[in-house]
Amino acid sequence: MNFDINRIRADFPILHEKMRGGKSLVYFDNAASAQKPQSVIDAVCRFYSHDYANIHRGAYQLSERSTSEYENARAKVSKFFGAPENYCTVFTSGATESLNLVAQSWGWNNLKDGDEILLSEMEHHANIVPWQIAAQHTGAKVVTAKIRHDGSLDMDDFEKKLSSKTKIVSLAHASNVLGCVIDAAKVSKLTKAAGALLSLDCAQSAPHFLDGISQTGADFVSVSSHKIFGPTGSGALIAKREILDSMPPYRGGGDMIESVSWLGTTYRPAPERFEAGTPNITGAIGFGAAIDYIESLDRKAAEAHEKELLARLTDAMQSIKGLRIFGTAPNKVPVVSFSIDGIHPNDIAVMLDASGIAIRTGHHCAEPLMNTLGLQGTSRASLAFYNTIEEVDYFTKTLDHAVSILR
Repeated sequence: MNFDINRIRADFPILHEKMRGGKSLVYFDNAASAQKPQSVIDAVCRFYSHDYANIHRGAYQLSERSTSEYENARAKVSKFFGAPENYCTVFTSGATESLNLVAQSWGWNNLKDGDEILLSEMEHHANIVPWQIAAQHTGAKVVTAKIRHDGSLDMDDFEKKLSSKTKIVSLAHASNVLGCVIDAAKVSKLTKAAGALLSLDCAQSAPHFLDGISQTGADFVSVSSHKIFGPTGSGALIAKREILDSMPPYRGGGDMIESVSWLGTTYRPAPERFEAGTPNITGAIGFGAAIDYIESLDRKAAEAHEKELLARLTDAMQSIKGLRIFGTAPNKVPVVSFSIDGIHPNDIAVMLDASGIAIRTGHHCAEPLMNTLGLQGTSRASLAFYNTIEEVDYFTKTLDHAVSILR
């Protein structure tokens, strides 16, 4: 396999930062936000330094260059996620806005009293709250499919909850807490047979080399740039053009209109009708640069490396007394949420931080899942392809030592 971890790490300047007491940074909070390669940083700097102007509206060279880079980034996103020709990529501020766009623009205008919205127990708040608001607005009902003991989606319960009343199924492709990956192709087939639409929250799956949209058959796919090594404040909704063009605008303003008068307004087709005002041009260009970087990797080797890291971490953590891992399904991304008997997750994080290790604690924007698990929160270590076996070993050794102190 052509995967030189030292060369990969050299591409990410922040990985060489020193933390408290001169300790080397061990960044295990990738599920919250991933670090950026130098090529992305350079692309953003270069755009601001040489090409910046507003897009679509300027009849001058800088605006033409800026517009070209913005639209090239859109094409890169579409290609990377395997979007078929009948799909359209709308730039948003991230997966959260993408999910809100679907819930409001599609949900508010297509759901009615008696309809059902099918979610699962593992959802992030960004895939719960917008649908709760849509249900309140329309009279529809939110229905929740259960998860199994190992954290995977309970397909028997999913099929039981899926009915002729179901108008849309909206699920996390991979859980940000459990790491478990759903069988999107099977879910899609069942959803289509029921006559419903499928929305996938791919914020957590996108960085981990999983199948593209063409393999899932989803009608809507929501992604975030910052989790896939690009800038914050950028993301995309990738969806069937026919559906998008049937939806009313999410916001009103410049660039999304065909004509405005006091008698009324007509709108442009997607993607423009959902990109009112000046967009995050730089974020989109950085998003495109992040995709260029990922495309430059040996992706199969990077995926294999992540699987090796996850296996090593999982095996080592199981030797720590009183530690319980949540999400043990065989098909998962490298996310490990855990608790340790008698020790608060925040105390774990503080002890690890003193050794230069960054992890996340709390409910991870998934309070309903925590209630299902009977927890207030967990500690979470989440990995990326630039992490190393040595970091995993250092983490588990430091965690074991911290536990012995805190007990």
